[in-house]
Amino acid sequence: MRTMRGLVCPVGAAVLLSLLGLLSDCEAAPREQVIPILGTAHGREPQGSVAYIHLTFEERGDHHGLQIRFHDKPGKFSRMAQTSAEQAIVRTARSLGLSTDSWTVDLRIPHEGVTLFGDSLSAMVGLTVAAMAQGKTVPAGYVLTGTVTAEGDIGPVGSIPLKVQAARAAQLRRVLVPNQPSPEEPADSVEPTRFTTQVSPVRSVPEAYEALTDSSAPR
Repeated sequence: MRTMRGLVCPVGAAVLLSLLGLLSDCEAAPREQVIPILGTAHGREPQGSVAYIHLTFEERGDHHGLQIRFHDKPGKFSRMAQTSAEQAIVRTARSLGLSTDSWTVDLRIPHEGVTLFGDSLSAMVGLTVAAMAQGKTVPAGYVLTGTVTAEGDIGPVGSIPLKVQAARAAQLRRVLVPNQPSPEEPADSVEPTRFTTQVSPVRSVPEAYEALTDSSAPR
């Protein structure tokens, strides 16, 4: 504060209060995490695969709506992957009672020439963003394959046995899979005790959130 002839200047107090107000409205520092994504690679025979996404989350000081940016280098996202990821972020937030109005999400694939197709990455993206919004981090080696339905369930995806095998080869510690299998795969097609990697079926967004972050879902 400025002083004038030994007196505290009232303007100084006003400036200080103004600065404190600005500090309270400052945007939080961006948070970053690299997350694994399970998929399948199609050659002579389909195989499970593990790719990674670099995700940056920032909570802005305004409420102008959700902003998502999908980078197209080094790797890129297909249109379906982009749409499903955005839907998953919105549906996950709604299921957990969170507002996306001030969120900025930045996604990048650090693999040269790789394109991610399909929607099975969407639940992992949506749940990770929700965790970051709550100041949490998904533990290393945890992954979720599935979609997020409009009702807030973890929707089924295909090729789960292949994806679990790929997760095991990549030494991932825990794989969350939809409790509802896809129609072409019977419910017992993945046996948790068969793999050293822990396989955990989850049904709803809150259940998946708690399993993916080892913590309770926001209330």
